[in-house]
Amino acid sequence: MANVPADLLYTPEHEYIRKTSDPAVVEIGITDYAQGELGDIVFLELPKAGATFERMGVFGTVEAVKAVSELFCPVSGEVVESNTALDADPATVNRDPYGAGWMVRLRVSDPSEFGALLDAAAYQASLSG
Repeated sequence: MANVPADLLYTPEHEYIRKTSDPAVVEIGITDYAQGELGDIVFLELPKAGATFERMGVFGTVEAVKAVSELFCPVSGEVVESNTALDADPATVNRDPYGAGWMVRLRVSDPSEFGALLDAAAYQASLSG
């Protein structure tokens, strides 16, 4: 059973959002379920700071032994930081998807878009449904 922390928001495409100490900035990554389905992650293509994305726009790709998948931005905003530590060790996403495996920090441009995301119970239900 995949780990689904209660304090995060999720997309049906298996990205998560964690709110940070700055209410306008969130961390985005892929869920434990997603990393498990992908298998060993060998490469990530992530955007640079300053890049902007619309809700559900493709913000990067993840390459794993089993597949290459696009990464979808759960909310609109501007990237303030990419996790460059993943360049040297992309498998961090497999080991710690909700911690050191975060992918980007995004300054949210439309907080109302949080309403379109799933809470932990709804995301967990989508995995078993």
